[in-house]
Amino acid sequence: MLHGLFITGTGTGVGKTAIAAAIMHRYRATVPLQYWKPIQTGIEQDDDTATVRHLGACSDVELLTDGIRLAGPVSPHLAAELNQTPIQIQELLRIANGSPRHLIVEGAGGALVPINETELMTDLMIELQLPVLIVSRSELGTINHTLLTVEALRMRALQIAGVVMVGVRNASNRAAIERYGNVAVLGEMPEIPKLTPEAVALWANAELDVNGSIASYL
Repeated sequence: MLHGLFITGTGTGVGKTAIAAAIMHRYRATVPLQYWKPIQTGIEQDDDTATVRHLGACSDVELLTDGIRLAGPVSPHLAAELNQTPIQIQELLRIANGSPRHLIVEGAGGALVPINETELMTDLMIELQLPVLIVSRSELGTINHTLLTVEALRMRALQIAGVVMVGVRNASNRAAIERYGNVAVLGEMPEIPKLTPEAVALWANAELDVNGSIASYL
């Protein structure tokens, strides 16, 4: 049985990678963690594993580097088609089960992103059976996007660990997400002018999951 956390977002570019790095800082002293990006597209311009290595100050043992790596900054299903490289969930499960550590898994895009002709990112979540942390923006529109993500996960009986919001703090949006989604917001990462390992660690240790609820999922 796998242990860890699956990080999804309400869309692409919401801040999942920075939050993954923050979780490494926050909990590495408590649990032997390993970050994993099972599917990475747009490898010619994006490398989330390298970003987490830097921002999370990760050692080699804290990174699981195997997985699907495809060119083209597009949805996984399209990148797989363009690269003629099928994405098979069973192969990803084999990689995950080979890790001796607790996994911090970062999905590609949002929860309902297609990964092949018949399966979505939620199908990978179901197979991994890890609690899901939702990363959302703080700005206008986030209530709808976050509640839709919450609904999609609950419809599939996936356990939601909570929500982390990224951007300028918005107390009204936070309250609405917690009220209508019946879900806890575990942190609000503000806009950090210079994103460095030190800045991420400072925020994570002071403001991320102050009640330690994520530890129960790890």
